[in-house]
Amino acid sequence: MPRRSAPTPPRRCRPRARPRGVASLILPSDVCWDAGGKVGVPLAPLPVPKVSPDAIQQAARVLRSGQPTLIVLAGTALREAPLADAHRIAAATDARLITPMSNARVSRGRGRFNVDRVPYSGDVARDKLAGIRNIILVGAPPPVTFFAYPGKSPRPYPEDAEIHVLARPEQDLAEALARLADELGAPMVSVPASVASRGIAKGAVTSEAVAQTLTALLPEQAIVVEESVSFGRAFYPGTVHAAPHDWLQLTGGAIGDGLPLATGAAVAAPGRRVVALQADGSGMYTLQSLWTMAREKLDVTVVILANRKYAILLGELAGVGANPGKTALDMLDIGNPDLDWVQLANGMGVEAARAEDMERFAELFSMANVRRGPFVIELVI
Repeated sequence: MPRRSAPTPPRRCRPRARPRGVASLILPSDVCWDAGGKVGVPLAPLPVPKVSPDAIQQAARVLRSGQPTLIVLAGTALREAPLADAHRIAAATDARLITPMSNARVSRGRGRFNVDRVPYSGDVARDKLAGIRNIILVGAPPPVTFFAYPGKSPRPYPEDAEIHVLARPEQDLAEALARLADELGAPMVSVPASVASRGIAKGAVTSEAVAQTLTALLPEQAIVVEESVSFGRAFYPGTVHAAPHDWLQLTGGAIGDGLPLATGAAVAAPGRRVVALQADGSGMYTLQSLWTMAREKLDVTVVILANRKYAILLGELAGVGANPGKTALDMLDIGNPDLDWVQLANGMGVEAARAEDMERFAELFSMANVRRGPFVIELVI
């Protein structure tokens, strides 16, 4: 066959807007062995698009209407400075603030403004958002329940509520909130005083007890990676007064992201302790992340929440009115045989220990956070 002519070198390109997605470069095989090629100079990033004056004024009109209004924040609106501006707006207008249930990153803890999440339970979410007349979106989609249920709306807000868009995800969310606060003449507000820690919890392992101990012992500027699924419902609301930290989650519905997300966070932010709150069932999807943590000597404290079942799916079966038989229930049981996370972690080169009460958990958690490298705590529920 005739030799294929060399392709024209690809032109440098860059994403045209945020949020940036995956960029694919397709090249012939001989680039692996042929000589040639020059490293290009990176292009300057494109400026983040700003929202229009009309969008600011429309949101201000809605907020001045006196009708019950909900502001839904997502993306970069959940960083420290834009959250402060959002609270200025809420204080000046009596609007309510909320975020989707799952967010890529939230800046939170003592000295920072808190923001509630849309509850996981559709019924609880509908009760929480009852009476809302207007919803203003800031980098967020309209709220929706995580699963659909027979005879129930997937929208947790009233059917007659009006949706307004202040800013789309690719726009400058922080700048939009600051401009809206200024448009409303909203004065600066102080962060509410933190409640004194109740100290470490004692006794039986519960979601609330773990949250209490995390509040008492979480290191300053920690990165919390949360894939606690069903057991961890108390973790987010119960750690409002913990040391300042970032809270990371998967934003979709897959499971198994917690351990690789913690690995990436530790690589990206050396010097900050990463705490991974990991359900045992979803942790089995990406167990090999522990080996990477050991190989790279990453400062990660992994807390395995070992209830030895897919409890989230048991709850969802009940939610749709299903009556599963033994075969279906056996598929959601990961306790026959029991997983031994201490041995699993050791096999990946990570030190580990087991806790069956809150006193032992606090002891191990304190120790793990001051040592170098990864450590796994199997917390038996």
